[in-house]
Amino acid sequence: MIGPSKALFMDEISTGLDSSTTFQVLSCLQQLAQVSQYTVLVSLLQPARETYQLFDDIVLMAEGKIVYHGPRSCILNFFELCGFKCPRRKGAADFLQEVLNRTLNWNAFYTANTLKRASFISHRKFLKVVV
Repeated sequence: MIGPSKALFMDEISTGLDSSTTFQVLSCLQQLAQVSQYTVLVSLLQPARETYQLFDDIVLMAEGKIVYHGPRSCILNFFELCGFKCPRRKGAADFLQEVLNRTLNWNAFYTANTLKRASFISHRKFLKVVV
């Protein structure tokens, strides 16, 4: 983080950290980005709700393909337009991970249209529907 670079790319920085420490590290990175006009790209698996709220933009990937890229504030609306509604009791990060997880098949529980039976949607089908 020393030198003329204006972009930081970090992969799985939370490995071995508890959720509180991860939140503190990302809070510092957020302040660095705002004060120094840095671009910070961080990959995380299963961020806590508070940590998820620190991000401005989200790049959501499934099986190596980008499913969503845009503002964090718009991602739930995007998925609702695609037919998946996040329940109030569920955190957005958990919801997004579960909807795109083939092994859980949770997306049957998140469909916005309750009259329609849902099944797993691969990233290929999802991207065809969205595009």
